[in-house]
Amino acid sequence: MLNLDTIISLARRRGFVFQSSEIYGGLNGFWDYGPLGVELLNNIKKVWWQSMTFRDNIVGIDAAIIMHPKTWEASGHLSKFTDPMIDNKISKARYRADNLIEEYIDRIRKKGKSDLANEIETKYNAAQTNEDYYQIIIDYSIPDPVSGTTEWTEVRNFNLMFKTYVGPVEDASSTVFLRPESAQGIFVNFKNVLDSSRLKIPFGIAQIGKAFRNEINTKNFLFRTREFEQMEMQFFIKPGSEKEWFDYWKSERWQWYKNIGMNESKLRWKPHEKLAHYANFAVDIEYDFPFGFGEIEGIHSRTDFDLTNHQNASGKKLEYVDTVNNERYIPYVIETSGGVSRVFMALLCNAYNEEKIVNEEGKEDTRVVLKFNPKLAPITLAVFPLVNKDGMPEYAHKIYKDLQKYFPTFYDTSGAIGRRYRRQDEVGTPFCVTVDGLTLQDHTVTIRDRDSMLQDRINVSQIREYINNKLLQEL
Repeated sequence: MLNLDTIISLARRRGFVFQSSEIYGGLNGFWDYGPLGVELLNNIKKVWWQSMTFRDNIVGIDAAIIMHPKTWEASGHLSKFTDPMIDNKISKARYRADNLIEEYIDRIRKKGKSDLANEIETKYNAAQTNEDYYQIIIDYSIPDPVSGTTEWTEVRNFNLMFKTYVGPVEDASSTVFLRPESAQGIFVNFKNVLDSSRLKIPFGIAQIGKAFRNEINTKNFLFRTREFEQMEMQFFIKPGSEKEWFDYWKSERWQWYKNIGMNESKLRWKPHEKLAHYANFAVDIEYDFPFGFGEIEGIHSRTDFDLTNHQNASGKKLEYVDTVNNERYIPYVIETSGGVSRVFMALLCNAYNEEKIVNEEGKEDTRVVLKFNPKLAPITLAVFPLVNKDGMPEYAHKIYKDLQKYFPTFYDTSGAIGRRYRRQDEVGTPFCVTVDGLTLQDHTVTIRDRDSMLQDRINVSQIREYINNKLLQEL
């Protein structure tokens, strides 16, 4: 069974992800993407962007990370963007109270105490206030995972926004916030996009961008971090049609995950038991990570909450004028919002395979292979000379330089050919081209498929076409 440590080790060893500021001991909740990681990250964003904006009625924007502070007053983030925080008096460890309860329920259920788990879960689902969370923790003597003690402080609200200042003076008048979500950049630009693009309802605005949340606890590698990217689209519709469009975008987003190669058995729908203050429908797409199911994307019906609040706070009309039906209204919104780093981690877990093979020495071996969709793989093609002599390196390097113009390509001459294949398997490279003695005679090469390990013999002039045809079969 795959465990998270295996994924973390591979990610670091092969240059996918590094701990931020590692040489200084690292900074909790922040991660750096290495040479292969940034390529995978960019490919995910590219494929998502195409799936959204290669349509007649969805356009893109890129809003600023720092926005006018009144944005966050109007959206409710200053007053409501909080998590319930509780401290253990003995260990001094700090937790989200809701997560503490959820994880305790999971632990006792795994121990076979289903009745007790269900009892606590019923009370948890009914909880409305910090006092409700505190009472559950006290009544059921939920222990601190660190110290095992049950000495707790009261539960209190903790605002997740990072505060900073604009300008040379650090006072209340210059206080701003790093955005905790990217959605508000779309809402405050609704009228600008509408006026400049002449779009008609229904239409969407897509955005990929950074967001920042001062999480009480970060955990599970890339799953919960303090700096992350969102891929989100706000789809503006006529009030009353939200259920139809909510169902439409649920279907579209599920299909997208299937298209990028996600194992459907690893995905599930998770309806929201408790709706956010702005939503009348909400559901998550969750992936079965080594630590359990976790959200990778949310689909929400946000009603007219955001546009109405921004209209009231700014004094600017944010209505849509339907000249055909002679109507004016504030649109309702269907939101799709996925976390780039969570999708990244889900793809790493989804692609990871260990296979028993017989190596070139005739011994049983284990092949670690990342079976990415070829269009997402950080490297599309690797080029090798069979041996480092007889003109093979020179010929192989020429092929590499030519193909590098069209595909992310890697050149390797180090070690036995079998080991070079294994290294490329482990980073998910779908195709490997090998130059051998026959190449120098008839200008043919072998091209190896990552998943089947089968090889075709083709002319050098056909490599580009061969790979393009393979890529056309994907996504």
